[in-house]
Amino acid sequence: MKKLLLSVLCLSSLSIFAQNEESNWKRGGNASLMFNQAAFNNEWTGGGTSNVAANLAISYAVNYKKDAWTWDNNFFIDYGITKLKNDEFARKINDRFEINSLLGRQASEFWYYSLFMNFKTQLSNGYKYSASDKTLINRFLSPGYFQLGPGMLWKKSDNLKVNLAPATLKVTSARKQFTNYVDSFYGVKRGKNFNYELGLAVGGYAKFNLMDNVSMENILNLYSNYLDKPQNIDIDYTANLVMTINKYLSANFTFQAIYDDNAVKGFQVREVLGLGVNYKL
Repeated sequence: MKKLLLSVLCLSSLSIFAQNEESNWKRGGNASLMFNQAAFNNEWTGGGTSNVAANLAISYAVNYKKDAWTWDNNFFIDYGITKLKNDEFARKINDRFEINSLLGRQASEFWYYSLFMNFKTQLSNGYKYSASDKTLINRFLSPGYFQLGPGMLWKKSDNLKVNLAPATLKVTSARKQFTNYVDSFYGVKRGKNFNYELGLAVGGYAKFNLMDNVSMENILNLYSNYLDKPQNIDIDYTANLVMTINKYLSANFTFQAIYDDNAVKGFQVREVLGLGVNYKL
């Protein structure tokens, strides 16, 4: 597992140490802190529980373009917690650490030969909660996901692109503290640290303005494992709607739907709405 993490960090760090020709590089990112709060006094009879929540989102892009070559690198950190009144524990509402890297060599006007890498996991421990206790159910690199595959990239612009990778290796990692006690943990078999898959990966990205100061970002990732139930396609779709108020304030809405039958037999859905403080990186 340490070797997997080291390999990912080495691949991603190439985008930092290779930046000699500054004119060919574009860098930029955004950090936002979003708040939600609901408060009720003791005399409130309409029902409800006082709560407060905060979510930190950091995204950063390092992109390279020269002649027929393009290299897009994206880094994401999302972390959110909520605390309900009289609840003993604060709970996570979001936890993501992700690195994407996409190398392309132009074949025609919009088509590129491509090689992509994706790595994602969570930063802190995840728990299942009862009224007075909590049980550890996942943690950093458990699960962890790594994908690598060659393919073809259709790229109209930085804001509209689709990558097709028909021979993608997918590795899922997990610690034995989880796999020793269940038959399968996110697809990793009992007593193992890794699960290996080979399949088709499709990644799509589209960002556009709905109106002045309102932008919509759509991210779709699909994966079909040739080796086991290829009809059960993994789906990860995220929509980010940003309504800019001024240079530093915005209202943000995020919707995410995930289907992965190695994790749960159904769709996982997440929604976050709140007022955000933004800072350009």
